[in-house]
Amino acid sequence: MDSLTQIALGGAVGYAVLGSKVGRKAILWGAALGTLPDLDVFLPYAGEVEAFTYHRGFSHSILMHLLVSPIIVWLILKVHTHTTVYKKGWFWLVFLTLSTHAVLDSLTVYGTQLLWPLTEYPFGVSNLFIIDPLYTLPLLFCLTIAATPKISHANASRVNAVGLIVSTLYIAWSLGAKVYIDKKVEAALVEQGKSSTHFMSTPAPLNTFLWRIVAMSNNQYYEGYASIFDSPSEVSFTTFATDPDLLKNIDNEWGVQRLRWFTKGFYAIKQNGNNVVLQDLRMGAECGYVFNFAVGEYVEGTVVAGNYEKISMRPDLGQITSIWDRIWDPSVPLSPTLINGKCPILAAK
Repeated sequence: MDSLTQIALGGAVGYAVLGSKVGRKAILWGAALGTLPDLDVFLPYAGEVEAFTYHRGFSHSILMHLLVSPIIVWLILKVHTHTTVYKKGWFWLVFLTLSTHAVLDSLTVYGTQLLWPLTEYPFGVSNLFIIDPLYTLPLLFCLTIAATPKISHANASRVNAVGLIVSTLYIAWSLGAKVYIDKKVEAALVEQGKSSTHFMSTPAPLNTFLWRIVAMSNNQYYEGYASIFDSPSEVSFTTFATDPDLLKNIDNEWGVQRLRWFTKGFYAIKQNGNNVVLQDLRMGAECGYVFNFAVGEYVEGTVVAGNYEKISMRPDLGQITSIWDRIWDPSVPLSPTLINGKCPILAAK
């Protein structure tokens, strides 16, 4: 999730755990620790693929959080020596703010290695978009009230608890909505005669009422949108081509295998000039994918390993305004306009 959300969640969890004992400093420590796992983005990775697939790795592991929590508590008590009596409470504050950060991240589609080093599997439930005001605002609003000095700790605790309860209920709603959408998509694929090996659903930006669908098939994939108000016949799909044969000569390259694994099979292979580009279909939308890598290049008519440069795609932000309309009206188009069957906006970063 975004940094503001993690700060709000960390502060709220921190105050819920130890606010009654150490006051509003629990909010400050919770907010700070709520952002700590994401500092792995500043590590000097060897390349773009490593930076992409190792993010949310060890720093997001619940097992690592258990190991580092006592060390962080020791440092905190060096600052707040008069709170040593609450050492156990500080441990739970540290561990829960770190671990709830990781668990919340695992609810997005990116992938979070919750059990590193036992497994590098990137857990990604994909029931929340990376920025969702309906989750964040109740937390932030109630935390702001709780942090107000004029409010008693008893009332602040109650208000803070309301924020945590409301945001947690929203997560429960999003999980239920995802199950409902997935069943609807299964019916839509059958009803519309589209064969698919596997599909995924993830919320469209800023909401959980409209969901983006990616369904993989042989040498093609479908991008679709499904509102919770759609019938199966109203779920919209657009077909796009992928050319996995372009990987034939470089299929055993570590970078290619790593990306195929991390994307869980939701990727497309396309030619862009002399480059062979692997696109992660999970994040973004057609002609606006967030993660694209030049995994190969043509040299004298043969595909050889590329430099794995990250390729930028500039999305049409104007479509964001159509999302609200598409929730209610299945005839609202969200698919991009292609030129000769291709996106015109791929550009080397």
